[in-house]
Amino acid sequence: MRRSFFALTFVASVIVAACGSTAPTATNSSPIATSSAAATTIDPTDPTQSMAPTATSSAVPDDTVWLCKPGLADNPCAGNLDATVVSASGATSVEHAAPAADPPIDCFYVYPTVSKQAGTNANLTIDAQEREVAVVQAARFSQVCRVYAPMYPQLTLAAISKPGGITVLGALIAFNSLDASFLDYMANYNHGRGIVFIGHSQGAAMLTALLRSEVDPNPDVRRLLVSALLMGGNVTVPVGKLVGGDFANIPACTSTTETGCVVAYSTFDRTPPANSFFGRTGSGLNPFPPSSNVPLQVLCVNPAAPGGGTAPLLPYFPTKGLSLLIKGAPAVSTAEPFIAYPSEYSARCATAGGATWLQIDRTGGAADVRPVLSVNEPPTWGLHAVDVNIALGNLVELVRAESAAYH
Repeated sequence: MRRSFFALTFVASVIVAACGSTAPTATNSSPIATSSAAATTIDPTDPTQSMAPTATSSAVPDDTVWLCKPGLADNPCAGNLDATVVSASGATSVEHAAPAADPPIDCFYVYPTVSKQAGTNANLTIDAQEREVAVVQAARFSQVCRVYAPMYPQLTLAAISKPGGITVLGALIAFNSLDASFLDYMANYNHGRGIVFIGHSQGAAMLTALLRSEVDPNPDVRRLLVSALLMGGNVTVPVGKLVGGDFANIPACTSTTETGCVVAYSTFDRTPPANSFFGRTGSGLNPFPPSSNVPLQVLCVNPAAPGGGTAPLLPYFPTKGLSLLIKGAPAVSTAEPFIAYPSEYSARCATAGGATWLQIDRTGGAADVRPVLSVNEPPTWGLHAVDVNIALGNLVELVRAESAAYH
């Protein structure tokens, strides 16, 4: 499962850029309930062609394969959320949590690259990998929102592991399916509710494209935006600005009560190297990079302190497979599905040498007996594996505050 957290479509982005392709743009005036989810034929070499489904009917068929959806049998986003909480001294306690009975908003979650299927694009079969990552990253949000997570034909681990394995068509297949699922959700399930978009890695890149296509240019949909949480996806803004770059109308969040805004970051425990895959523009990690005539930088919004400054983190990790995320982590003997290490680390946004990132620092010192965060990846990836989980508690509480402000 460790590998599933790291894969991104950087090869696809290079191919897309070489073909002169631009971000998806919506041709229909309102995507809420007027677009058809029927497949369209896309010419990936034509940058003027929309990748959104064409508006051909008054109703969108409910044909999405849902990984998570309210009322779904065996829903991985609606299970046990209890956690073992470990203090700096090693003392433990159990924190009980459960999905909310009737939360006022929805979350639309897109998972990172996890598929172990052969070929460029995964099929829509729900495998163990998708279920696992939904539990690890998305389930805890069910405390504050109804979680919808569509299956999509993502670019697979097999595709990114070989040169030339990813094509422009493969990236478009993944996006078109996701776009159709969003239109399905809007037409059949949303009913005017506020939405939080949540994505990591490939999921964040695909959601960035989706937001640019269906939300950013459309005021009727944009008013439903509570926030977008886009981790490890290299969202861009003009240098020193809060809006522009990837989004013309969706600004960076600057407080816990601001809505209609985006939280984006990539985590490092040191300055990203010059050849880093994250935190730097031009790293080739966004399959649909924005076109801009002004200098851009990667956006960083601290989920623990959107207004700026340093703040403690509330990490939640899965007790099963913890050692796959944290190198040297001890075996966990507990019945709870999550383990929490509150305030072991703090976070702040940092900028240096052309990079912008979320700096993670251990604050407990030698007296803190909890495992030290380390991942089995090169410095160019930073702490990408734990982008979501290192601040999962902060992200959930941020959505709780944003939901209250939205209403």
